[in-house]
Amino acid sequence: MSDLRETLIRHVQDGAVPGAVGLVARGGDVEVVAVGSVDAGGGAPMARDSIFRIASITKPITAAALLMLVDEGRIGLDDPVTEWLPELAKPMVVRTPASPVDEVVPAERPVTVEDLLSSRTGWGLPADFALPAAQALFAVQDHSRPFQDWPDPDTWLGLLAQVPMLHQPGEAWLYGTSSALQGILVARVSGRALPDFLAERIFEPLGMRDTGFEVPASKRHRFTSSYAPAEDGTLRLTDTPDGDFSRLPRFPSGGGGLVSTADDWLAFARMLLAGGQGLLTPTSVSRMTTNHLTAAQREAATLFLEGQGWGYGGQADVTPIDPWNVPGRYGWIGGTGTTAHIVPPTGTVTILLTQVAMTGPSPMKVMRDFWRCTAGR
Repeated sequence: MSDLRETLIRHVQDGAVPGAVGLVARGGDVEVVAVGSVDAGGGAPMARDSIFRIASITKPITAAALLMLVDEGRIGLDDPVTEWLPELAKPMVVRTPASPVDEVVPAERPVTVEDLLSSRTGWGLPADFALPAAQALFAVQDHSRPFQDWPDPDTWLGLLAQVPMLHQPGEAWLYGTSSALQGILVARVSGRALPDFLAERIFEPLGMRDTGFEVPASKRHRFTSSYAPAEDGTLRLTDTPDGDFSRLPRFPSGGGGLVSTADDWLAFARMLLAGGQGLLTPTSVSRMTTNHLTAAQREAATLFLEGQGWGYGGQADVTPIDPWNVPGRYGWIGGTGTTAHIVPPTGTVTILLTQVAMTGPSPMKVMRDFWRCTAGR
């Protein structure tokens, strides 16, 4: 039995996850392990082509889509976003991060495309969720509700514009909101709905046949159920194959709305390792996978980044804090229990897909054990 299979089986047997798909690739050498079941009832066995809600490992794909438009000259990194997102023309910023939401000052400069890509927009989740501006953002960016129940992107953007920024544009890394904004920006610049743009420009060229914002009826037998840990240690069902992803959502979120498979995300990862593979320029891939944060910004973001950096749409490791933190490693984690990374120095791809949600920003034990098991491959 391989170390990877043994690691994943251990987490299935202890009840942490009903099943999992783990993938490690280096060049043409690919190991894929599928263990457990697609649901907690022990139904169909997990398979290599099982479909998962991938949550925030959507973010690198959205960043790549925006960079495609940059490569084509349709928008520039230094461009203010207000030409396409006029709702954000006059943002206000709380006087200090702890200030009430009615103590505001004007933003000192416009939000740029690069601000969105590097998650330094001014909106987003900070380390302290109790801050008044963070609480106001939670009311708009409510991840307790499925994207089916969010407003449409235009309405949502108008609501966000009424929430004061926590920091001045470019000042601080904040989590989440920037990727949702990237998705809206891609749609407006391209003149295409985000699901259509991603399908035509990324998924079809790369052969990502099972990636999208909905799961058609013909594929739902491969779609996993999703769960969240309950207080008594059991798993609470949160969605079924015929539930929230049975139709296109009202809000197709560039921050976390996709479903996918291990092999589909591998195709995306290989595109990055190949320097863009005709979809992106090597310069954009380099920008995407390189840290853009200052040491102070990284330190303030320790709750999420644990000392590492951030590129465009994903974490960019800068220091070997743990065995898996190879400088240059790029990728991210998803709140539904997913993780995907590339390690350009070794040409390695690691992907773990489970169907149990995280309970906070810190990676789950199954993730850390997977990374430890695959470190150095």
